[in-house]
Amino acid sequence: MAGKFELFADAADKFRWRLKAGNGEVIAQSQAYASRDAAKKGIASVQTNAAGAAVVDLTDAK
Repeated sequence: MAGKFELFADAADKFRWRLKAGNGEVIAQSQAYASRDAAKKGIASVQTNAAGAAVVDLTDAK
């Protein structure tokens, strides 16, 4: 089963999304957004930009 984005309202009535893997594990979660539309734009940004994003390993930055 493919992963999915879940859009939800938090306890403060702000909108957030979480990305769940096919096994149901949460693998990413958003900041709080003031509107549903802004949260949906956040999802779209991740969908567009994550596939080609570089991995930057900062563990050896000392």
